[in-house]
Amino acid sequence: MAQMMTADVADGRIIDYKAIVVFSALSMVMFVGVPLFGYFFDYSWLDWTMFGLFYVMSGMGITVGYHRFISHRSFNAPDAVKVAFLIAGGWALENSALKWCSDHVRHHANVDTDADPYNAKRGFWHSHLLWIFIKTPFSMDDKYTAIFKKDKLIMWQHRNYLLVLLSGFVIPTVIGFLHRGWIGALSGFLLAGVFRTFLVLNSTFCINSICHMWGDQPNGTQNSSRDSWLISLITFGEGYHNYHHTYPRDYRNGPKWYNFDPSKWLIFSLYMVGLARDLSYRTETN
Repeated sequence: MAQMMTADVADGRIIDYKAIVVFSALSMVMFVGVPLFGYFFDYSWLDWTMFGLFYVMSGMGITVGYHRFISHRSFNAPDAVKVAFLIAGGWALENSALKWCSDHVRHHANVDTDADPYNAKRGFWHSHLLWIFIKTPFSMDDKYTAIFKKDKLIMWQHRNYLLVLLSGFVIPTVIGFLHRGWIGALSGFLLAGVFRTFLVLNSTFCINSICHMWGDQPNGTQNSSRDSWLISLITFGEGYHNYHHTYPRDYRNGPKWYNFDPSKWLIFSLYMVGLARDLSYRTETN
């Protein structure tokens, strides 16, 4: 890791110490605080319910909101729906939609090259995790951010990202407090806040790493993307990554009826009740 960091600084990349501190603190609380609290005080049914709800909301805030809706414009939706996804996606601690989506569009445009922020050719740990600790010369390049900067709601979330992020920890903490006082506040913070965030982060990281290294390539070998039904189980359908790289604007990552892709089911459900429109299909490849 140290050698990689040194090399990165040498070629114009700068270590992001803030990201290191935040992720290290989250990991320490996750591996020490969460199990210790569970051992001494236990978690209530409400804590586990909030954990499940916030995992689904923040996870789909990324997969449906940041990814398929904003990055790839796989469908359109009213402003109220966009705001809901921007808030839910902000809870995942994966940066503002402006930063996340511009990085993702750059990934698709430069996959497997040095301009790819999570280039799998640099190794598993770089694509899975280490890339978030490095500021590259390409960060926030106007070529990839310009279209997102024109969206007033995306810019609203970007300006207020810290408040949006913190609300994802404050809400379960307050609900926990109302349920069983300060013990409940701490248990809500740890389980629905820290534990949930750590799992959502690492499930997303698996798409960047595992789905570019191991799996099938039924839709082409033009890049390192691969399909993994197993990763789809923890990422709400994002594991069909080879299909996604071949047909990036398709609102489905798993196109077959039996593919486990809750994100496409949510999008289609929104469409059925009039809260989504202009769904894109595999015939659109840009």
